[in-house]
Amino acid sequence: MSDLKKAAGGKAAVADRPAGIPETPQRSVRVVMLALMITMLLAMLDNLIVGTAMPTIVGDLGGLEHLSWVVTAYTLATAASTPIWGKLGDLYGRKGIFLTSIVIFLIGSVLSGMAQDMGQLIGFRAVQGLGAGGLMVGVMAIIGDLVPPRERGKYQGMMAGVMAIAMIGGPLVGGTITDHLGWRWSFYINLPLGAVALAMVTVVLHLPKRKGARAEVDYLGAGLLTLGITAIVLVTTWGGTEYDWNSAVIMELVAIGVVSLIGFLFVETKAAEPIIPLHIFRNRNFTLMSVVGFMSGFVMFGAVLFLPLYQQSVQGASATNSGLLLLPMLLAMMVVSLIAGRVTTSTGKYKVFPVVGSVLMVTGLFLLSRMDVDTTRFTSGVYMAVLGAGMGFLMQITMLVAQNSVEMKDMGVASSATTLFRTLGSSFGVAIMGALFTGRVQDEMAARGGGAATAKSAQLDAASLAKLPEAAREAYQFAVSSGTHIAFLVGASVGLVALIASVFVKEVPLRGAGPATKQAEAV
Repeated sequence: MSDLKKAAGGKAAVADRPAGIPETPQRSVRVVMLALMITMLLAMLDNLIVGTAMPTIVGDLGGLEHLSWVVTAYTLATAASTPIWGKLGDLYGRKGIFLTSIVIFLIGSVLSGMAQDMGQLIGFRAVQGLGAGGLMVGVMAIIGDLVPPRERGKYQGMMAGVMAIAMIGGPLVGGTITDHLGWRWSFYINLPLGAVALAMVTVVLHLPKRKGARAEVDYLGAGLLTLGITAIVLVTTWGGTEYDWNSAVIMELVAIGVVSLIGFLFVETKAAEPIIPLHIFRNRNFTLMSVVGFMSGFVMFGAVLFLPLYQQSVQGASATNSGLLLLPMLLAMMVVSLIAGRVTTSTGKYKVFPVVGSVLMVTGLFLLSRMDVDTTRFTSGVYMAVLGAGMGFLMQITMLVAQNSVEMKDMGVASSATTLFRTLGSSFGVAIMGALFTGRVQDEMAARGGGAATAKSAQLDAASLAKLPEAAREAYQFAVSSGTHIAFLVGASVGLVALIASVFVKEVPLRGAGPATKQAEAV
């Protein structure tokens, strides 16, 4: 127990905890959580800040035809490296691996800010994404090490708050930085945040040292998984945009992805230390939470993509205001997540939350699918709040239940697998909802005589929209409403899958602490 008493740099009491869970005074946990939340903010802010700087970057570096790769390279590297970071943390110790991912992310940020052409920027963004893959999974796994599931609900509001801050503040900060300091500072801004996170994690985070022989990393499994994930993300990124869904390139990528993942599953059954141990999926709750996480990622990122577009095109909001108009959804998500966390901590019960969350998510998406050209901002705000409440019940509970379903030695791979499924869900959500949205808009514009030039694009900015003749503008607004309808209707259907999965979750007692933990919290 001597190693366990050093968790988070604090003085611990003897607690009735399951073996392997560190005993941590509440004050020390809060200091560590602050460092972890800064790192989490770092990971979430980056893409949102960079997105607003993209037009300026293209104007400076050129290479418009390769612009999508600035995002794709980052996303690919993040998704492919996530499960590997999780496994490395399990094998070699969480703290060192986590610090390494922060350093790689910061190196990629500096190099991206120094890029002299689009090719360099794409390559350096891949380096940045490689580090980003370890940020989120590192945060979740360390929280899983430090705080038992029964007590983890206290910190859910913090995580939901960071997400809300990133989604609202990211575009605003990005635009301000780009306008006043230049686009390169969209990357350099990561340095002060990263330096603070590095210093705090180094000083205050002390986890039990891992003992025993270190097994060889499953390089073949890692390679096959990386190839499979890369193919999947490219299919969802390129399908319907760069290439037709039935094109040879997309079909080849699908084949590569399927063969790679089948090969990965075979290798994992033979490896001494598999990247993702398949035995974790024998636990019903873990598998069900993976499904719920995938579906919630599908819905969440689809909503964040299409709601601002609807608000700008149909309700006449500016780009800045459309971000602020997401506040009902994000605030509801934050408040509900905080309440759910507190109730979970006090009662130890959690099954009701994914069920209620899925019901609210489906209801909110159905209501959003009913929006048309006459829907007011207040009405759409209420609909978004319903969706946000549903997401608030789901976002952290999925990770909580998944981590509670595995042994401590698999905490990293459980966190990385759950994160990966949510990431893949977001890729599929954006691709499928985007394809349906674009197809419906183009069909409506063509049917209503919107003009060939207008029908070629499903997304017009405010300036382009203002230049259209009134009849064409009204046709476009109707088309966007129609596209939003089909996109959110599909999202509601996907939400039903999450609801069915949630119903079958088994209420397993959350790992927690006895009376001694209360004494430790008072230290």
